[in-house]
Amino acid sequence: MEREYGFELGLCAALEQETEWLLARQLGGAVADPGQRIVDVVGVVPGPAFADRARITASTIPPAAVEADLGVGRARPPQAAFDCRPERRAAVVADAVDCGFLTREPDDTQPRVRQTTRYPDEWVGELVAIENKPDLDRPGGLREQLRLDASLALFDRVVLATATHVTGAHRNRIPDPVGIWRFDPESGQRRIVRSADRLPVAEPGIEPRAYRDGRTDISVVSPAAKHRRRRRIAERAYGKGWRPDAYPACARCEPTDDGRPWCAAYDRVVDPASECGTDCPHHDPADPPVVDTDRLRDARTPWERAPDGTVDRQVGLGDFG
Repeated sequence: MEREYGFELGLCAALEQETEWLLARQLGGAVADPGQRIVDVVGVVPGPAFADRARITASTIPPAAVEADLGVGRARPPQAAFDCRPERRAAVVADAVDCGFLTREPDDTQPRVRQTTRYPDEWVGELVAIENKPDLDRPGGLREQLRLDASLALFDRVVLATATHVTGAHRNRIPDPVGIWRFDPESGQRRIVRSADRLPVAEPGIEPRAYRDGRTDISVVSPAAKHRRRRRIAERAYGKGWRPDAYPACARCEPTDDGRPWCAAYDRVVDPASECGTDCPHHDPADPPVVDTDRLRDARTPWERAPDGTVDRQVGLGDFG
């Protein structure tokens, strides 16, 4: 597990340096049952409207707010725009107002909200799913995971990243559309062993749900459902990023320049959530190191940590057409 964590963060750091992608870790990668497939790394390739999305907020825009029956040119009561429980509706509205996507409109009779700007649907060019398996000789459920990715086609491209020398036997266990990268986390070098094919994201997909003796239970996923899920994944990735939420409260932690939690005692990247704390024999209590992860992300990607926002934007006549 420790090796996989360091491998994963090393790959994110390398891709962030090599590409314009936004990267995030550990996101749901299915539709009918989102939790059954957790993708190690998601890469969001910027589309033509990326700058419009970046201008709105640095955070995730609540998907329910994007999908609500609202618009820029009209204000509506929240209960008319959101088809969900009152407590859920209140939480979504609060989050969407906080991030600047919705604004509350004064009204003498009842509360109303409206969007501050149109949602730029074309801000995502591609979604890339990366499954990390440093040691292919210990594949676990790799074959089933990649078969799901290929048949569902939720992501534009799917890639397997490994540190193992890839043999013909390994290739035969990997679905043909899946790309293969060989990555060395020590040097940061990445070699494309096999390019990933573009998957039919605009067509219906097949999502395996359960494997039984002699049969597999499936769900047929519509293009519309895939589109909604893709947007939710992209929004979550935009707000989340790949760096740790917290760093170890230990004097041994010496973060790398790109924000990975490096442990001087183990001479490697460590997982603060599972490896660090008082149970570690090398634990040396101290304040956590100060790492400005937002500054790092802002400097290394197209993401903006302090966008202008759209709340105070004057709505023009063209916005009502």
